[in-house]
Amino acid sequence: MQTDIDPRNLIGRKAFDRNGAKIGTIDEVYLDDATGIPEWAAIRTGLFSRDAFVPLEPSELVEGTLRIPFERALIKDAPDFGVGRHLSPEQELQLYHHYGLDLTSPPPSPDRDFGRLAGPDEA
Repeated sequence: MQTDIDPRNLIGRKAFDRNGAKIGTIDEVYLDDATGIPEWAAIRTGLFSRDAFVPLEPSELVEGTLRIPFERALIKDAPDFGVGRHLSPEQELQLYHHYGLDLTSPPPSPDRDFGRLAGPDEA
C-alpha cells in the first residue's frame, strides 16, 4: 500500500475483498510503533457487527476504496481485539499468522558503540 497516504484519509472509506465483495467501512487505522507507517485497519463489517483487522500491506487503495487481497470469510474470521486500543506485539503476531503473512524481521542494525568514551590512546 502507499505509505505516503494520510491514515486519517482512510477512515470512512469502503473496503472490498479480493473478489470485489464489500467487507465494510474503515473504522480505525493503526500505525506501526517503530516507523509510524499505517499497518492495520479495523473494518466495521456491519451495522451490529464487529471490527475485523486487516493488513494495509499488501492491500491497495484503488479509486478511493481499500482492496484487500484476501477472501471475505478469512477477513471476518480475523481475531477480534476490539478497537480504540493499542495492538500489542502478540496481537499483531496473531494477525500476521491469521493472514499467513511473512514475518521476516528487518536486518539487524550495525553494531556501533555510541556510548564509548574516547580514551587517552585515541585521537
